This record gives sequence, structure tokens and C-alpha cells, in this order.
Amino acid sequence: MMFFLRAMALAAVLISGSGVFAGSITGKVTYEGKVPTFKPIDTSGDPHCAAHAGDNPPVIEVLVLGEGQSMANIVVKVIKGLPEGKTWPAPTEAAVMTQKGCQYSPHVTALQLGQKLKVLNPDGILHNVNCQPKLNKAVNKARPKNMKELVFDFDKAEAPFRFKCDVHPWMMAYCTVIAHPFFDVTEKDGIFTIDGLEPGEYVIEAWQERLGKQTATVTVTADKAGEANFTFTRPSRKK
Repeated sequence: MMFFLRAMALAAVLISGSGVFAGSITGKVTYEGKVPTFKPIDTSGDPHCAAHAGDNPPVIEVLVLGEGQSMANIVVKVIKGLPEGKTWPAPTEAAVMTQKGCQYSPHVTALQLGQKLKVLNPDGILHNVNCQPKLNKAVNKARPKNMKELVFDFDKAEAPFRFKCDVHPWMMAYCTVIAHPFFDVTEKDGIFTIDGLEPGEYVIEAWQERLGKQTATVTVTADKAGEANFTFTRPSRKK
């Protein structure tokens, strides 16, 4: 869905009268080192949440890995190399975050500036939406079981910020607002693709909620896509 929305937003770039090649940057994000063990979340305080968890209680999603320790929930975006002063139309379809099964999903959401964000509550129980940006307007609103949808508009680009639920304190997610459509969020396979780029040199950034940021310089040519891979490691303990 996210890829489809960005593809629609990039139509003007991909089908341009100038015939400029629209290239891409792709790569993979992996984790290196010992994987920490996270204790299951105790959801017994809410019978609905406990029933949903059943025999498979959730764990915090601070580090979600796939096969070969590929990393999910990494925001990869272009931070340098785009034409200065240029703007791109935002998708008309909203990005979606849900409070389903007493967890936010997806854990990390990226949307383009000007795109709406819908936060859904299919659980039919009391949740809370505590949106904590620093540049955009903060919102802290209880949502009773009959309030199925909240819609957010952000008027500034902003680095990832938290969404919480004060009723169920283990519920937490991140959202970021990006001024252009050249970004992706990895799933468990760790692969990202950024499409619609003109030939040139770009700096891209990979962000992880606990492990910080990394950057790479990538060249896109008229006949070859750019490639960059990122490896995050668990920081060593300070002595």
C-alpha cells in the first residue's frame, strides 16, 4: 500500500515530457551482533487485550528481525541531492495506522508532507491517541469504543516522533513526515526501494528508533540503479 501511494505521487516524475530517466536506489538493512531478548508484554490488566494475545503475548517492537537478521521498521529517505525548491504532490489517499489487538500497527509509519494520517480503532474498546511531535501540533485524545477513526494533518516535515496509548502503556509507534516522496520503510526482509529519481548523486539516511542514523552516498545513472546497504549493531556498553 505504501509503495502504491508513493508510486501515484511520482507519476509526474516517471512520465515527464522531457523524457528524463527515472531511476531508483535499492538496498538492504541488517543487524549484526547478539540479538537481545525481550520479555513478553503483560496484558493481563485488560481482559480484551489478554484474550487477543492468548498463548502468544506480544513483545516490544524495538527490534524486529527477519531471516538473516534483516531489519524491519527502518526509515530510509533521501536527504541530499534533490532539486532545491521543487515540490511534489502528496498522495490523496491517507496513510493508515491501527490500534488493533492492543498494539499499534505498523510500528513505524512514514508519510509525505500534505498527506493525511488515519488512526483506526477496530478493537471496540477504550484507547487513547497520544501524538507527540515537536514541530507539528501535539494531540492527546481519549477515544471511546465508538470512535473508530481519528484523522491527522501535519503542516511541517518532521523526524520520527512517538504515538502512545496512555490506557495501554505498552502501545507505542513512530510516525515521520517527509517533505518529498523519496523514502521507504523496511519490512522484515530488510529491503528498501526508492523510485522516481533522476540521474545524479544522492545522500540517503537510514533511521532506527534505538540505534540512530546512518548515511550513504549513492549514484544513480541513466542505465543503472543505485545501491546501498546498511548494517546496524548493538552499541557497546560504556565502562
